[in-house]
Amino acid sequence: MRERELRRRCRRLLNELGIRPPLDVAELCHRVALRRGRPLHLVPYPIPVPGPFGMWVGASSADYIVYQRETSRAHQRHIVLHELGHLLADHRSDEYDDGLLTELRRGTEPCPPGRYPDLDLDLDPGAVRRALRRTAYDSEQEREAETVATIILEWASVLDHVVPRSPSSDAAADRIGTSLGDRLGWL
Repeated sequence: MRERELRRRCRRLLNELGIRPPLDVAELCHRVALRRGRPLHLVPYPIPVPGPFGMWVGASSADYIVYQRETSRAHQRHIVLHELGHLLADHRSDEYDDGLLTELRRGTEPCPPGRYPDLDLDLDPGAVRRALRRTAYDSEQEREAETVATIILEWASVLDHVVPRSPSSDAAADRIGTSLGDRLGWL
């Protein structure tokens, strides 16, 4: 799929959720959970390095996005949005990666007991229904998930820099302000 088509498809997915900038990640997670009809939990975790920065784990009754705790907030946000991209596009794992739980077990600390009952890091790999963990962006699904994350981040970063416009009595000044201040047209 060409980049333009990919962006259109991702925007359509976001529009189906009623997403409008500015958007906070917690609200997006809430809307994705409603769309899927199951809880979605964000789990910061010290994922061993080198390795993936995040993963989507579809347990029997909830979805979990496990993301690298030991990185910057901006990077964490991007990781979560990338994994949400997989959820928004209804991606499925080609096969279960049984190394996923092994990698998590190598972490410096366990997931808090009882906090995420469906995410038992000592479970047999067959107990977790689905996991998406990727480290390369060469597949169509990975490009799509990354594009979803990028579109959301573009909306958020552009709107963070748009200064609210106050109406003036000068029509020419209003037109100039609109021209210079409207950064949403290219998104």
